[in-house]
Amino acid sequence: MLGTTVTWAHPDQVTAALRPDTALVIVETPANPTLDLVDIAALATAAGHIPLLVDNTVATPVLQQPARHGAALVLHSATKSIGGHGDVLAGAVACDTHWATRLRQVRAVTGAILHPLGGYLLHRGLQTLPLRVRAQQASAEKLAGWLADHPAVHRVHHPSVHDPAALVGRQMAGPGSLLAFEVRGGAPAAAAVAGACRLITHAVSLGGVDTLIQHPASLTHRPVDGDAKPAANLLRLSVGLEDPEDLRVDLAQALDTIA
Repeated sequence: MLGTTVTWAHPDQVTAALRPDTALVIVETPANPTLDLVDIAALATAAGHIPLLVDNTVATPVLQQPARHGAALVLHSATKSIGGHGDVLAGAVACDTHWATRLRQVRAVTGAILHPLGGYLLHRGLQTLPLRVRAQQASAEKLAGWLADHPAVHRVHHPSVHDPAALVGRQMAGPGSLLAFEVRGGAPAAAAVAGACRLITHAVSLGGVDTLIQHPASLTHRPVDGDAKPAANLLRLSVGLEDPEDLRVDLAQALDTIA
C-alpha cells in the first residue's frame, strides 16, 4: 500500500531499512497500545534527509511537541484527545508551509475537508485540552501504580512505570493518560476482565472524557502480524475524567473475576 515495503522496525533498524526511494519515515510515540517510547531526535538523525512524521495522538501537543525534536510532520487523530468528547471525526497535520502546500493539493483531490460543525467541536475541545490531559494523566499514574502491585496483573505498560530511556521529562512533559496491563491467564482472562467492567466502557477509542477498556489483540490490532502484535493477555485502558477511586474499584471487581 502506498509503496510501503517496511511496516515495522525497531528504532535501531531504521537506518538499515531505508532505501534510495524511501520518501517518509513514520513513527508513533508513545506506541499504541504498549506505550513504548521512541527517541524522536535520535530517529530524526537516523532518518537523515528523509522526512520524519510522528503520530502524536497519544501524547497530544500538551505533553509532546515532536517538531522541536526534528519531526517534519506531526499527525493527530483529532477524534481522540483534541476533540475529547467522542462526537467528531477529524485529523490534523502540523507542518511547515512547504508540506502544507503539498497536503492541500491532496486534500483538494480527495475532498477531505472538515465540515463546519466538526470545526466547532474541535475548537471547543481545544479550549479544555490541557486541563483534561493533565487530570486524566494524574488518574492514569495512580491506576498504573495500583495495577503494578495487583496479584492478577503480570505487567503494566505506562511511562510512569517503565521509561528505560528516561524520555519523560526530556521529550515528554508527562507519561500520559493511556496505559496497558497484562493479566495472568492469557486471552480468556483478559476478555473476562474487560467484560466485567461496569463503570469503564468496553470500547476502542481513546483520549475522551469517558474511561474505555479494550483487548487490542482481538480488536484494533487483530490484523497485525509478527513482533508488532500486542500480547494476547494485554488490555488497554484510556483513562477519562471519572474519579480515579471509582475507576480503581471497578477494575478491582473486574480483576476479581480471574483471581
